[in-house]
Amino acid sequence: MASQPPLKSLHPDSSLSPAKLAQFGKWPTQRLIDSLKPGNTGALKTRPDGTMLEGHHRIKVLRDRGVNVDSLERGIVEQDE
Repeated sequence: MASQPPLKSLHPDSSLSPAKLAQFGKWPTQRLIDSLKPGNTGALKTRPDGTMLEGHHRIKVLRDRGVNVDSLERGIVEQDE
């Protein structure tokens, strides 16, 4: 796979829902990674520059666990013109 830009948050971490972070924090790491794969409901979606549009909470939990999230497969959403 070609090199991808690093993931960047659309919103600051302080805007993330503590309830969602707690919920996803209970999930095993592999379940979180699998849930972000393209084709799944709620898959990781980004703009071409790496700005995340979907998956913020799960990415935060994975980052906190030391997972290299920048290498995860993602769906690219072109910006509206």
